Amino acid sequence: MMDESNHWYGHSRILGAYCGLPDEAPKRIQGFLQHGWNYLHGFPPNDHWCSPGYPRFVWSDVLRRRGWSMGRRGHYLIGAPWIYLLYLEPDRGVVPDRNGTIWYPFHGWEKHSVSGDHARLADEIRDVEIGPVTVCLYWLEYANPDIRRSYESRGFRVICHGERGSRWEGKGRDFLRKQLVELRRHRRVASNRLGSALFYGASVGCEVAVYGDPMQFDDERPEYGGTARRKRLWPELHGTHVDPGLAAEAARRELGFEYQATPEELRQMFGWKRVRTA
Repeated sequence: MMDESNHWYGHSRILGAYCGLPDEAPKRIQGFLQHGWNYLHGFPPNDHWCSPGYPRFVWSDVLRRRGWSMGRRGHYLIGAPWIYLLYLEPDRGVVPDRNGTIWYPFHGWEKHSVSGDHARLADEIRDVEIGPVTVCLYWLEYANPDIRRSYESRGFRVICHGERGSRWEGKGRDFLRKQLVELRRHRRVASNRLGSALFYGASVGCEVAVYGDPMQFDDERPEYGGTARRKRLWPELHGTHVDPGLAAEAARRELGFEYQATPEELRQMFGWKRVRTA
């Protein structure tokens, strides 16, 4: 099955649909697909994540160049799965009037938790935001009643886009579709760290904000450079109010809109057979 991360958040299903493949069983991608935005080389820093010799499908040219500078080879620029979802479903979630803010607190994952004060962050959100606030938690934090209560007690709507699935599970198949619907109903998207959700939101017209305690992984890898590096590389994207034009421009660059491949190109790169049409 190559790697399970290729199927997280419904990525392989979206790309399969774009290539005209049936949705019943997502196809095995022959290589490693970048599954989320990061500012290293598109993948975790540990070398055992991607087997040598297999292609790495990345979102943007800066990641290809950074990976190359670190001795990694075999990069293919295809843009983020998100841009293919927008191509397939341009009207999903569109509403006449957008209202309020959707806020994404930085989260841990199954093997690493984060440390931070959610109650204090919730107070800061309440002081900054105008209008209704939706807080979207990762499924691990959503399963923690104390964390949910930190936000619900401030009057915020608390949601979760769902768990990330595998090739055979249906858990994550609609993750990005749910996210698209929520982003398009809100006027603003905000977080305490730059991440995929911020760029997704900016790409569909949300105002962007990055503020609050950035929180930390318990054993955060030094290769990323931490908060200081993020602020040094993207100073224009930090603050309670960010220039919408700069945010939209950064989103198009980081999500790789200019590298959207054709269905035929993806089928060739992924090792998928061409679909015969009548």
